[in-house]
Amino acid sequence: MTQGIILAAGRGSRMRAQTEDKPKCRVGIAGQTLLDWQLAALRAAGLANVLVVRGYLAERLQGDFDTVDNPRWSQSNMVVTLTCAAERLAQGPCVVSYSDIVYRAEHVQKLLAAEGDIRITYDLDWEALWSLRFPDPLADAETFDAPGGRLREIGNRPTSRADIKGQYMGLLYFSPQGWDVVREHLDSLPEAELDRLDMTALLKRLLAQDVAITAVPVRGGWCEVDSESDLAAYQDALSRADASGRAWTHDFRTDGETR
Repeated sequence: MTQGIILAAGRGSRMRAQTEDKPKCRVGIAGQTLLDWQLAALRAAGLANVLVVRGYLAERLQGDFDTVDNPRWSQSNMVVTLTCAAERLAQGPCVVSYSDIVYRAEHVQKLLAAEGDIRITYDLDWEALWSLRFPDPLADAETFDAPGGRLREIGNRPTSRADIKGQYMGLLYFSPQGWDVVREHLDSLPEAELDRLDMTALLKRLLAQDVAITAVPVRGGWCEVDSESDLAAYQDALSRADASGRAWTHDFRTDGETR
């Protein structure tokens, strides 16, 4: 049985006042918290059991889900937070979600329907979302290429839009066999290096070792809340879409057929 893991240990300092008294995943958008949206999407996709990895203000993350803590959340990065769920990852297949993204159940379902021991989703319509978030989308976007559905490049600095065939979303899948590959690599790293490792850097390391990573394309229907300006931009986009009656490409609130 596939289970869900939400990586929610970080402070989310770019959210400023929004996270002074609560973890980032407790920030609200479109009438619910980020965590509520994540739990709803995972469960609608059939993942009844969800583990939340806590850190900052851990005591304020309680609910209808399991928890485990990263006691070194302030000294480490997301990959260390992932390792705190090692027991769950070794037990069976898991969908792993960042805690600052919202997405549809259909994205999780597409991830589950794909093949491969390590899988990620990516957005083909990334430019619409990045244009809303940044004056220059290329200033933040990273290179991405996955010909034939296998990841070949991720996380480098693009020189043009041609270098970007999509954008990684922060939604992943690991089988126990896939986790074994990741764990073996992480076990070889010094603690200081492991502490600095983010998820994209981990994926790049795995590619360098010719580890197969399946890339699953989606079109819109999700967003990343990395700053107060992101939150304001999304709320404005949702309001304008509701007022006009026209769908917003990245509206995560209702499932629709992925194009």
